[in-house]
Amino acid sequence: QVQLVVSGGGLVQTGGSLRLSCAAFGSIFSTHAMGWYRQAPGKQRELVATMTAGGNTNYADSVKGRFTISRDNAKNTVYLQMNSLKPEDTNVYYCAASRGGITYWGKGTLVTVSS
Repeated sequence: QVQLVVSGGGLVQTGGSLRLSCAAFGSIFSTHAMGWYRQAPGKQRELVATMTAGGNTNYADSVKGRFTISRDNAKNTVYLQMNSLKPEDTNVYYCAASRGGITYWGKGTLVTVSS
């Protein structure tokens, strides 16, 4: 079992930055792939960024060049640095940890980008 605690959401103006954090408890963090996803009301959850246990990253086209996923295995934490935020980035953001076909989800955090 993996428990994920997400923090760092909030309100920011267009062009601003936020950093989301996701702390993992209860398993060997370094062996899990980690990811950030987002979901708007009435829409499907979509991938934002992922990082494998080996450090390979993948980003949605809409956030490439603006968002950066990183992980600190010593702190059991994954981060999402979001720069040059746009109103369309307004969403509830979720953290996920995956290993062996099992995915654990943290509670979402709301990011609101005002125009």
